[in-house]
Amino acid sequence: MIKKIITTCLGLILGLALFGVGLLAIAILVTYPKLPALDSLQHYQPKMPLTVYSADGQIIGVYGEQRREFTKIGDFPKVLKDAVIAAEDKRFYDHWGVDVVGVARAAIGNVVAGGLQSGASTITQQVAKNFYLSNERTFTRKFNEALLAYKIEQTLSKDQILELYFNQIYLGQRAYGFASAAQIYFNKNVKDLTLAEASMLAGLPKAPSAYNPIVNPERAKQRQAYILRNMQEENMISEQQREQALKEELHYERFVQNIDQNALYVAEMARQELYEKYGEDAYTQGFKVYTTVNTANQRVATEALRKTLRNFDRGSSYRGAENYIDLSKTDDVEETVSQYLSTLYTVDKMVPAVVLEASKKGVLIQLPSGKRFNLNSYALGFAARAVNNEKMGDDRIRRGSVIRVKGGGNNWSVVQEPLLQGALVSLDAKTGAVRALVGGYDFHSKTFNRATQAMRQPGSTFKPFVYSAALAKGMTASTMINDAPLSLPGKGANGSAWNPKNSDGRYAGYITLRQALTASKNMVSIRILMSIGIGYAQQYIQRFGFKPSEIPASLSMALGTGETTPLRVAEAYSVFANGGYKISAYVIDKIYDSEGRLRAQMQPLVAGENAPQAIDPRNAYIMYKIMQDVVRVGTARGASALGRSDIAGKTGTTNDNKDAWFVGFNPNVVTAVYIGFDKPRSMGRAGYGGTIAVPVWVEYMRFALKGVEIKGMKAPSGIVNSGGEYYMKERMTTSSDITLDNSGTVPRPAQQTPRPQRPANANTAPTPDNDRDSGSRGRNDLQETPVQPSNVNNNRQLDSLF
Repeated sequence: MIKKIITTCLGLILGLALFGVGLLAIAILVTYPKLPALDSLQHYQPKMPLTVYSADGQIIGVYGEQRREFTKIGDFPKVLKDAVIAAEDKRFYDHWGVDVVGVARAAIGNVVAGGLQSGASTITQQVAKNFYLSNERTFTRKFNEALLAYKIEQTLSKDQILELYFNQIYLGQRAYGFASAAQIYFNKNVKDLTLAEASMLAGLPKAPSAYNPIVNPERAKQRQAYILRNMQEENMISEQQREQALKEELHYERFVQNIDQNALYVAEMARQELYEKYGEDAYTQGFKVYTTVNTANQRVATEALRKTLRNFDRGSSYRGAENYIDLSKTDDVEETVSQYLSTLYTVDKMVPAVVLEASKKGVLIQLPSGKRFNLNSYALGFAARAVNNEKMGDDRIRRGSVIRVKGGGNNWSVVQEPLLQGALVSLDAKTGAVRALVGGYDFHSKTFNRATQAMRQPGSTFKPFVYSAALAKGMTASTMINDAPLSLPGKGANGSAWNPKNSDGRYAGYITLRQALTASKNMVSIRILMSIGIGYAQQYIQRFGFKPSEIPASLSMALGTGETTPLRVAEAYSVFANGGYKISAYVIDKIYDSEGRLRAQMQPLVAGENAPQAIDPRNAYIMYKIMQDVVRVGTARGASALGRSDIAGKTGTTNDNKDAWFVGFNPNVVTAVYIGFDKPRSMGRAGYGGTIAVPVWVEYMRFALKGVEIKGMKAPSGIVNSGGEYYMKERMTTSSDITLDNSGTVPRPAQQTPRPQRPANANTAPTPDNDRDSGSRGRNDLQETPVQPSNVNNNRQLDSLF
């Protein structure tokens, strides 16, 4: 009877076993063909961040969640490979993808525990899970994982599998792969890891957060001891090496990517272009983007703009704390403050700090370094009134306030970033390559790029385009135009009369077109536009790259009342600088993939080669010569501080001094500077283009043109110099088709002064054209010496709008 029972049980067990094997075989036969192809493993492309470089090879931006450095398996040190194998898969080189012994051990443990508590995933299984499967803890997922591991082992070598694992695994702190982790935790190249450091990193794959040596040092140390013991048992290290590694004091030094802080606006422009082209792949394909800017130029441009903005803000009252964090909600104030400050940047030597205590006696602050300092009323300075000042609301200085301080050692004082903003754009006039671009005082406080996004009135910097249109229509640089007041019925608000004026209320009477632009005469600019026609001017000015929406269909166009960006203005002035060709600005020069292969290279429009001809080269030359006078004796005389004779340009100041500009150039470089508040308001008496924008331009261009030969624009064919003035060969007098409204009288006599000295043969004055004579007179019919504008020596307001 007993024998029969035993035989029956054994038969039942055998039957069940055979049934189980059959089911397993069927499951394998059904599942295996459905397993995903291993293309992503055979052609592994790790997710690597987008890195943006300057032209001289400095990193100016890094974008992407995953910080990874792909490293060949042969470049990882043996001590690290041994440590990882000892921690994760001691029989890695012996099994076929699944460690049967380990599975049996884990199965027994799970049965005892009454559920899934531990696994026995090999390195190969982890690769399968990381690339193809989810993290759910089910038998189905483990079954698929085992089959995938087998398939991987049949396709790849052990070293290939290990290479994938070492580069793909997440190890905390945004580090993917052991090469990145070596930098993040120890600021070391992976090749330089010690046994102690390698065994510490080898403990991270199991649970990156739980065994993070920075956050959980005790648990990390226990995991390290376990790994070192395994290494000794596997004869990878000796007992002495294990003991030395356990005793070694580890120094954690988080790697900080050295990113040039002066080119962040340029890096962001490159990022946006890459995103538009590649979408989210831009942040994972490891692209290396080289821009056109030079870090030295960027540094000087940034400092030049910041200095002017700082100087303008000097004397302003304290506007309030930069931010606020509620310290009452934390048990560890020091750690909370340190974590918060680690997300902020020191800008222009202004260090972020958090107020820990605030009273009438002063405040206690904590710096990013963790050090604390007391600031008395003297150190608080202009910010003293803000301490616990309820009238200032959330802007008051209180416990938890984020402020800025400047100094060193034990001497710190409160400072604040200026409210005034600005932009600088410098272009290669022949190709459009951006040589320097600054979009504001501080990229971190506001990423808005004023060089490319701020739509502002260009003021008198727009006048040269109207004057160029006049030359194209039939005027000359010596055309005589009446600088007298105008009253235009129906052209003002609500159909009223428009009574524009020169900003200083002075009028010069009959002056030449050259003199009018040099002195930035509003009345002459309006008369010119009335003569050539608004429609013609709109069409012509679009040749410089302006959009129709940026050119108002009214006479106020002559005064620059449209809205455009500093970058567009710089591009437009390049047409004058390069001899009449329309080029396009660009910041990306070359794009390489993660393996260093060239993916794309800019093929720019080059003046004189493949760029379209926008205006007559002679027109560009005459405008260049006129704008040289603007620098020499006109509203931009401050630019002559460079001591160069090849510089030309134009200032601009809009109504109520809300926007100040200067665009200056030589035949090689065009640089535009804009200054103004983000919410337009008057800058007061200091807010003129010649006063506040020119100094920024001078400081930058002094560096940019250092060592560059002084060489003006070469006169193109068809240019005639007569009496010191330049003309197109076929147009020595104003066209008879031009009708000028020269009506009106000057309120008081214009001061008669000699005309500015002209180069070479300036001893005979050119014969100006007076269109009141309907163009019937020849050049010898009227010998009139043009008058110098009466306000040429008092030009602070010459270039402002009406």
